[in-house]
Amino acid sequence: MSALTPQSDMPTPTTDKITQAAMETIYLCKFRVSMDGEWLCLRELDDISLTPDPEPTHEDPNYLMANERMNLMNMAKLSIKGLIESALNLGRTLDSDYAPLQQFFVVMEHCLKHGLKAKKTFLGQNKSFWGPLELVEKLVPEAAEITASVKDLPGLKTPVGRGRAWLRLALMQKKLSEYMKALINRKDLLSEFYEPNALMMEEEGAIIAGLLVGLNVIDANFCMKGEDLDSQVGVIDFSMYLKDGNSTKGSEGDGQITAILDQKNYVEELNRHLSATVNNLQAKVDALEKSNTKLTEELAVANNRIITLQEEMERVKEESSYILESNRKVAKDRTADGHALTEARKQLKEETQLRLDVEKELEVQIGMRQEMELAMKMLEKDVCEKQDALVALRQQLDDLRALKHELSFKLQSSDMGVKQKSELNSRLEEKTNQMAATIKQLEQSEKDLVKQAKTLNSAANKLIQKHH
Repeated sequence: MSALTPQSDMPTPTTDKITQAAMETIYLCKFRVSMDGEWLCLRELDDISLTPDPEPTHEDPNYLMANERMNLMNMAKLSIKGLIESALNLGRTLDSDYAPLQQFFVVMEHCLKHGLKAKKTFLGQNKSFWGPLELVEKLVPEAAEITASVKDLPGLKTPVGRGRAWLRLALMQKKLSEYMKALINRKDLLSEFYEPNALMMEEEGAIIAGLLVGLNVIDANFCMKGEDLDSQVGVIDFSMYLKDGNSTKGSEGDGQITAILDQKNYVEELNRHLSATVNNLQAKVDALEKSNTKLTEELAVANNRIITLQEEMERVKEESSYILESNRKVAKDRTADGHALTEARKQLKEETQLRLDVEKELEVQIGMRQEMELAMKMLEKDVCEKQDALVALRQQLDDLRALKHELSFKLQSSDMGVKQKSELNSRLEEKTNQMAATIKQLEQSEKDLVKQAKTLNSAANKLIQKHH
């Protein structure tokens, strides 16, 4: 491989320059791979001896793994940069036959394979990067679509082929950087597949994931149904990145293109984040509007319920006032009817007091109106019956007064009315007996009414206790 870089065209560096270059060097077997601008330079290690600053022994596994990580990271930088520049110069959608794109997937495959733990199977040990890629759908739900598409492809028979197909679909979706960042941020899950000093477990993996953002400007289209991804050999072609003796540094136009690309990548990434933020805010606004509408409807229903209950309460108050006024009038009319009427008036006062208590309980327990309404209707029915009985009693008393007046008139006018007086007296006694029986019935009905009021009071207390 030393023949790839002509010795006649490269000047012999001094020891200080060689030492400085060695600090920016990665190792592939016995070759040194150094970054020279945007190109790659390879030299055999036997050509240079580094005397300053003793370095770690090359047999140290950690030292070798660190060099491999740096090597892969530099190769990823060159591959991504070359792919973006060539794709923009080409100016069309890339396909699977495009050489820089093929090399990019080879480099990504090596990055994902670095430090993989070997899994023992019946055929021996197997290393596959498909296992870590399957975790992405658990971290980013959008990746479930490409994972399902990879599993449904009929031509893929090995985990390696499925991993290669997954990388191509993620690049087509322009979400490869997002998926890799989500995967690298969960090192607790990656530790099941990678060694502690693997590229995916170290800082280099995060750097590569950041570099992949630039690939969002590339449009790629792959047809994987007829492509044999299982048997492809992933070999990095260093000839695409080696510097020729006659090559020069990039022109100012390339620098401007790079700056424009960086700005474009930044703007696209910023737009993507802003779009995601806008979508989240819009979802929150929609949820708040739905919640506000629901609360407004509930408030309107509650206001209607309150108005209805207030109207019912006013109606109950009016009915109770009417009943109390009727009872008062009846009590006033019965003041002259003797001791029996006085007792009835006391009972009516008790009934009135009970009605007031019931009315207060109705105001407190307005929410139990439906249960109490039936009891109130029954009570109103009893009151109506009582009023009818009182009206009939009043009529009888009026008849009695008329009979007494007629009797006294006849006694004053004629002595001959003794017999008629006797008959009138008998009639008066009958009426008196009827009145006494009616009064007894009224008293009995009032006692029943008191019992019903007590029962209603007990039921109301039980309902209040249940409500509390």
